[in-house]
Order: sequence, then C-alpha cells, then structure tokens
Amino acid sequence: MKNQLLKSILFAGLSCAVSFGAQAAKKPNVVLMLADNLGYGDLSAYNQGIRGGIKTPNIDQLASEGMQMTQFLVEPGCTPSRAGLLTGQYSIRSGMSLIIAPGQGGGLQPDDVTLGTVLKSAGYNTAYVGKWHLGPGAHSQPQNQGFDSWQLGFKGSTDGVLYQASMNTHNAPEAFKKAATVNILEAKKPGGAAKPVHVYTHEYRKQIEADIAKAASKYIKQQAKEEDPFFLMVGWTRPHFPNDPSPEFEGKSGAGLYGDSIVELDARTGEVLAAIEKAGVKDNTIVIWVSDNGATVTATTPEEIGQGSDGPFRGELGDAYEGSIRTAGMIRWPGKIEPSISNEMFSIHDFLPTLAKITGAKLPQDRPYDGVDQTDFLLGKKETSNRDHLITFIGDRVASVRWKQWRVYPMAVNPTTDTNPVLAGYLGSVQETAGLPRIYNIEADPREIQDVAVNGNAWVMAMYANIVAQYKATLKDHPNPPAPNLTKF
Repeated sequence: MKNQLLKSILFAGLSCAVSFGAQAAKKPNVVLMLADNLGYGDLSAYNQGIRGGIKTPNIDQLASEGMQMTQFLVEPGCTPSRAGLLTGQYSIRSGMSLIIAPGQGGGLQPDDVTLGTVLKSAGYNTAYVGKWHLGPGAHSQPQNQGFDSWQLGFKGSTDGVLYQASMNTHNAPEAFKKAATVNILEAKKPGGAAKPVHVYTHEYRKQIEADIAKAASKYIKQQAKEEDPFFLMVGWTRPHFPNDPSPEFEGKSGAGLYGDSIVELDARTGEVLAAIEKAGVKDNTIVIWVSDNGATVTATTPEEIGQGSDGPFRGELGDAYEGSIRTAGMIRWPGKIEPSISNEMFSIHDFLPTLAKITGAKLPQDRPYDGVDQTDFLLGKKETSNRDHLITFIGDRVASVRWKQWRVYPMAVNPTTDTNPVLAGYLGSVQETAGLPRIYNIEADPREIQDVAVNGNAWVMAMYANIVAQYKATLKDHPNPPAPNLTKF
C-alpha cells in the first residue's frame, strides 16, 4: 500500500514535470490586451497617484514585472490604431486612417496579413475576444483574418449602444433602426460570417467587461493544456463612453463614472492575469497590455463621455498632438524581458514584426511594413529602440511627424475641442498653412506651447522632409487605397 502510494506520487510528479517541461519548451504563448481610449495619465503606474481614487494595482503590477514604456506611440483613433497593430503598417495603407463610422464600408481585406495570420502560420491556436472595429463585412472579421474564433464581439464602437435610443427619439425609419442594431457576435471556427448572439443594449454595457474577462480566462485554462502555443487578443471596451460600469464598481474611484470604469478595467485585467498564473503558463507567456489611443479629455457631458487624462501632453483622441498618440504600453515575458521603465520610442506597429521574429514566423515580403523588429531591444541585447520616427495621418493627410524629440506639423491641426468634443475622434482635422511647418521640442515642451522653428531649429525640417519622402517612395509600387471619407462621394 505504502509502495503504491509512493509510485502514485512519483508518477504524478513526473507527469506534472513533463507537462510543465513541454509548456516551457514550446514557443511562448502571447496574450495581448487592448484598452479603449485610455490616456497616458489614467493609470496609477503612470500618474504617480495624482488621479486620486483611480487605482490600478493589477495593471501596475504587470508594468512592474516587465518593460513599462513611457514613449509608446499609436495612431489617433480606434480603427487606425487597431489597423496598425494588426497589420504592422500605417493605417492609411489599408484605407483605415479614420474611425469607421456607421454607414461606412472599408476594413481589413482578404489579402491583408494580420497578427492572427502570422501567428497562425507559426503553429499557434488563435482567438479574439471583444471589440474589433476593423470593418463591418464578414471578410473583415477576426475569423477571416487569422483567428480560429471570436467571442463577445461587435463590429463597431461601444457608443453604438446609444444609437437605438437616439433613433427612437428622432423617429428614424424602422429599416434604419434594424440596420443600426448592435449585436454581440460569435464565430466558433474560421470562415463565414459571425453569428449574432444577442443585442448589445445600454444595459448590457454594464456586463460586457466581466463577460470578456470570463471568456478570455476560460480560453487560457483550456488552451494551456494543449501542445500548441496560443495567441489570445482581448479587445476591452473601457474606458470608452458610455461609462456604465458594473454596479459593483460604481463609486469605487471617487472620480465619477469614468474613474469607476478604469477601476473595473483593472479588475478585469487582474482576472485574466490570474488565469495565466493559475494555468501554470506565466513563465512562458508574453503579456502585452496597451491602449489604442489617448483619452477624451474634454466633453459636454463629462460623466457620460469621459474625463480622461493624457498626462503632461497636449491633445486628445482624434487629433494629431502628442496626447492623442502617446499612451500606456507594457510587455512582460518572465526571464526574458527584464523589469524596467523605458523612454525609448516604440510604436503599436512594431508588435507584428517583433512577434514574427520571436515566434519564427515568416512575413510576406510583397508589401511595405512600417513596424520595426524590436526583439533585441526587448531582450536587452540592444540598449536603444530600433525606431526613431513615426508619421501620423488624419484621413489622407500627413498631420504630424515625430523624429526623436521633435514634433513637426506640416499643417495646422484643429483639436477636437474646436468642434464638438462629443465627437472626439471623428472630427480631428488639418488645415493648410503658409507653407512652413511648426516644430516643437516634445522633451522640453510636452504641452507643445512654443513653436521653435525659428529658434535655430529649422534644420529639423530637412529630417521631416526626408522621412515623408521615404514613405512616399513606397507608394510607387504599393499605392494606398482611397482614404475613408464620408463627405466626398
């Protein structure tokens, strides 16, 4: 009896060792979480506690265990940033340089190559949970863009839950009401169109983040038992308006519904991180946590729309200023990426070539990539980032260019606050100037108050012109599709 017990214990121990050994030997799992409209100054890891009761201990802990990036750059809206993340290209190259609005087509096309496509080719099981916003057509949906499944998805933006009430108020035609109904979608396997599960109502807005966390955690638990590595992408919906958190989080921040929404986002992130640890795959899982763009800072109805913080930077969601494109970003890979805080430049476009390199995937060479491979930088083999510039587009126009610490504006950028803050992200715009760009030193002047073009820094214009010329040269063999526009038919 005693010998039998010892044999059982030994067998169980060996089985466990084999299981964890196989997990450690295989390619790393990847879990990528994407917040929606979260500003640089909204997390306590970034704001030194000045946001009072908006505490984010789970995200802060993740930041402390990996590389916390303080110069993480994105594009100025939900759709553009997601396009840049998935394709490794500026969003204008896929015709998605503006947020996809109701009634608008476009989106990812069958010949696009995404993170899902790339990691699938490297032997990964791939899954997407949550917000997509990369095109309404079936061909643009995750299950047709490299992902094996899609849960709790919806085509557009969370503010779609407000459309029905507005159409009822204004007595819109029934056909419009039906067409504009926002459904929660699901695709259990690749191909075809995602099926509607239920209507995404204003009331369900309070529940969706909990359901996303639960679905993501369940997938991690199941997939951790399999031999194949997995890639899970989580499209959170917070703190995008309307900010209606789950009742258990109401009043928790002391900073209104927006603050409560961030507190819930942190808690739900914690659930996913706990699932990774409980499944025993933490050491062999790369966790990336980023925001898609800066926050909505100004609003006509602050409690409903948002009172976000873009930290020390000027601008907000939808315009081309630093506060719109510089936000939270962190990456953890235990034993591989040393815990640190880095102010090196890293963009959302860089994840595709970097993860391709790490996982051994081959990128098609029939298209230009704007992302750069940051593997050596992340793994400490190189002290500096491989990126020194980034172009920002609004529609079909170059709205700004970052080169090192310099920000150059070839045109006057109208902040979203010059129009209607409720529509932040839709109405950032550019206007012609007299022919000379404006230049700001972002390190010396993060609020972009003092134009230094005439202070002995005019030479920066030559660098800016060179960067744009290099981009334009790629258009000869790879022209962009038409940029989105609902005012020019």
